[in-house]
Amino acid sequence: MILSKLFHIFFESEKTSGILLILCTAISLLLANSAIGDSYTAIWLTQAGGHSITHWINDGLMAIFFLMIGLELEREIYYGELSDLKNARLPIIAAIGGVIIPAGIYLFFNWGTPLQKGAGIPTATDIAFAIGVLSLLGKRVPASLKVFLTALAVIDDLIAILIIAVFYTDNILWGNLGISLGILMVLFILNRLKILNLIPYLIGGVIAWYFMLYSGVHATIAGVLLAIVIPFGSGKSNSPSYILQHTLHKPVSFIIIPLFALANTCILFQPGWLSSFNSPESWGIIGGLFIGKPLGIFLFSFIAVSAGMCSLPPRMKWKHVLGAGLLGGIGFTMSIFVTLLAFKDPVLINTAKISVLVASLLAGLSGFIWLNLLLKKNKKANP
Repeated sequence: MILSKLFHIFFESEKTSGILLILCTAISLLLANSAIGDSYTAIWLTQAGGHSITHWINDGLMAIFFLMIGLELEREIYYGELSDLKNARLPIIAAIGGVIIPAGIYLFFNWGTPLQKGAGIPTATDIAFAIGVLSLLGKRVPASLKVFLTALAVIDDLIAILIIAVFYTDNILWGNLGISLGILMVLFILNRLKILNLIPYLIGGVIAWYFMLYSGVHATIAGVLLAIVIPFGSGKSNSPSYILQHTLHKPVSFIIIPLFALANTCILFQPGWLSSFNSPESWGIIGGLFIGKPLGIFLFSFIAVSAGMCSLPPRMKWKHVLGAGLLGGIGFTMSIFVTLLAFKDPVLINTAKISVLVASLLAGLSGFIWLNLLLKKNKKANP
């Protein structure tokens, strides 16, 4: 399988970003629990323009992250793994399984309580972390597995975006939402008129984001909608979508996501914090990510292939699918993002964040060990 140039760039940037994420998370946790913990935490709570720095990162810079996710999804639909319905079925069905089963496990522990609002937390996959762990295995990883995991994670993020739009939107100011959608409609018309200059789209996108921010619908949704209206054109290196996606790769991977990690993982481990694991919230998150993700991805994939709806890609085996499922349990960025939308209580947020970190660590280590042993055996069998 020949990987496209843009996919290769995307994979490489996400690989490095994953490693950087690990470092930023470790640094943030250490600083938050050090002698300067209060001062470090205060940095992210500093007010600017009526909002904290953390708020601007989560509602502002993360909209750019979602814009890039939207552009990557568009590329996948036109030229990537999702361009052929037969090839697209497997990662789509796997991603659906990787959402339904974890959410079900979470709700099993929390149904009928205020905590049930966190059902979206264990449904997400962190692209950067998952690909970062996979990249540590080097050139032994089949190209088909790289593409499958990437397509799975992108679709997973799209589902997470839909979950945010539907379940984590409370009071809507229809006037502001109408203005935002109206601007995006104008940009869509420009797209149909084949206006390829990126400037009007970027200016319009910022204005649409502003009104979306004050509409009650989460502002990051504007990033995804903007990606849809930006002209894809031929998909070549001179097309607006390609240019913008290529431009955003490094800022998103090396600035925005690390800043998000630093701002949102300054978790204080107070005395008795281990007792938080003995809670339905923690059971649901850890069980959903560490058990539900691989179970859902593998089970739905197996059913789809057995029913003749799709087939495994070349050089991929069921053991690879299980490995991808384990890596799919690395929630981190999106799981923490949904946590901040689901809960307002700092104690619940802290417990959820710790649970996400533990589950992601377990999933990442398990996925790495499983695939490392599997690929070592394959190498010996095919020297």
